Amino acid sequence: MNPSLRVVVSRRIFPDLIEALQRQFVVVANQDDHAWAPGELAAALRDADAALIAGGERVDEALLAQCPRLKVVANIAVGYNNIDLAACTRHGVLATNTPDVLNEATADHAWALLLAAARRVGESERWLRSGHWKRWTFEMFNGADVSGTTLGVLGMGRIGRAIARRAAGFSMRVIYHNRQRLPAAQEGGAQYVALDELFAQSDHLVLVVPYSQAVHHIVGAEQLARMKRSAVLVNIARGGVVDDAALVAALREGRIAAAGLDVYENEPALHPGFLELENVVLTPHIASSTRATRTAMATLASDNVRAALAGQVPPSLLNPEVLGNRRR
Repeated sequence: MNPSLRVVVSRRIFPDLIEALQRQFVVVANQDDHAWAPGELAAALRDADAALIAGGERVDEALLAQCPRLKVVANIAVGYNNIDLAACTRHGVLATNTPDVLNEATADHAWALLLAAARRVGESERWLRSGHWKRWTFEMFNGADVSGTTLGVLGMGRIGRAIARRAAGFSMRVIYHNRQRLPAAQEGGAQYVALDELFAQSDHLVLVVPYSQAVHHIVGAEQLARMKRSAVLVNIARGGVVDDAALVAALREGRIAAAGLDVYENEPALHPGFLELENVVLTPHIASSTRATRTAMATLASDNVRAALAGQVPPSLLNPEVLGNRRR
């Protein structure tokens, strides 16, 4: 153990991973399931050399100014809109994330939401559990077809491509939109379309675009109005990509058929209208939540910390421009 290096873990993670870090560093770990408030996080990091944080903790100029020893911030997530990369670079702090290790689990969850929303699984289960099933009827919970329909993917990155690969098993046509078209070798048979066409043509549309201010409310009332009334929308990207109030209105008024959501604006709070609707499937930001995947994410974050504190380049560094001015 190096008693001169202090690592702070801001969320409770698997004990064996904490024990592995403790064999090398002095570790201060949040043992509760609640996130530290900004003031609590700043106090914990004031004398820290490294921080393992979750996607809910904000690392910005105000925080970094209070943490003169901090050398690396390791986000246990692939998304990093909670980290001000420019501020990290100014302060000589390395920032990292956990790409790739969660691709397959997250893609699986996107399909779970898509199928559950399209086939009205949540709605019919609630109806059954409430004791309403007295007889079978021909039109009982008629849902939407998935096989042979068109899947749209907004954000055809690693996870988006994993989602698209699964569509082959359902004989689906796949269309997608990115800021730039992918090389043909990466498209896997998917067709690039303009953003407006993505909304208009998709029978099932999955949002996987990384969050930034440039894509804030990229799905709003105008875009929802372009979608088919029979369409299903799935969001596993980030809250803020969708205007939740506009989506509630579209679902309530039947302007789209259904939605499956894992992320929300202002989560863990969510628009109360979602709770009043039967045609939406809701999960609490768990798309990557398998034991193996969450272990791989925390392990990669730990490896990023180890490399940074050893003076090496972390495996998944987000701001390589900091290397010439990194804190020692």
